[in-house]
Amino acid sequence: MKKCRELMTEDPVFCIPSDPTSMAARLMRDNDAGSIPVTEDRKTKRLVGIVTDRDLTISIVAEERDPAGTTVGDVMTPNPIACRPDDDVATAIKAMERVQVRRVPIIDGERRLVGMIAQADIALRSGQPEKTAEVLEEISKPA
Repeated sequence: MKKCRELMTEDPVFCIPSDPTSMAARLMRDNDAGSIPVTEDRKTKRLVGIVTDRDLTISIVAEERDPAGTTVGDVMTPNPIACRPDDDVATAIKAMERVQVRRVPIIDGERRLVGMIAQADIALRSGQPEKTAEVLEEISKPA
């Protein structure tokens, strides 16, 4: 079984809680990402949350809030699930299925962000198309 480090995107873009949500939206657009990890600061990169395109849609657009005046910390999901670089990819897949997400941050022993694994990474790099179909089915089930 492959390890998370073999499939993850290393050194992903991230935000900090005080960044405006408009910055998170631009990072999503520019990096073709549906979620951005949030770290406590730019130096330590300790994971504290994640902000998704859905968070922005529901908390900013639907509520008619100012994206430049609302911070990432106001809308992020705190303490997201995460995996370690040496975890088997199966661990990441199970985590995605359990909480119905398409992306999982990868952290080191001090909770510093070192990578991200997306459903697309599993589809493109795992060599197991049946696993991709299983993940998609599980994370797409109604809650």
